[in-house]
Amino acid sequence: MNRNPMTSTAVQEKPISPEDALQEAKPLFVDCLRLIERMHRRMLDVIKVELDQNGVVDINSVQALLLYNVGEQEVTAGELRSRGYYMGSNVSYNLKKLVETGYIEHERAKHDRRAVRVRLSEKGQQISRLLEQAFEGQTIEALNAQAINTEGLSSAIRALKNLERFWSEKIRFVEF
Repeated sequence: MNRNPMTSTAVQEKPISPEDALQEAKPLFVDCLRLIERMHRRMLDVIKVELDQNGVVDINSVQALLLYNVGEQEVTAGELRSRGYYMGSNVSYNLKKLVETGYIEHERAKHDRRAVRVRLSEKGQQISRLLEQAFEGQTIEALNAQAINTEGLSSAIRALKNLERFWSEKIRFVEF
């Protein structure tokens, strides 16, 4: 068998032009954006079902997810957004509601009286644990059913982190 690439009968693939690559990637990118949004909404739906099944009616799924993300930490309202714990635009409203319903305790920061530090009350910790158990149960269920494996999850996480890094770089260099 002749292994010389110059005389091979195999068809050489033509390099893809940047324009063709862009046209190929664009629908995939837009699909990814839509999927990220749908996944977030589905996660909120799952949280709503979990709250309903446990008789929690005084908070919504967005507020419960905020409680889950705060967990054992003590943070400021600004940190909730900068750390990615809260995706909405009305963090003040949701924090106020969570304080009123007894899920969050707050106090002014000693070094900066304008900043308010928040932490979960015992009631808030119960919701955080409830979601932790629900997510853990779903992970075990999915892995056992082989619908999702660790290799697939690792690949998805890498891709999403790369996309997050890409967007972070875009934002960093935009002048407001």
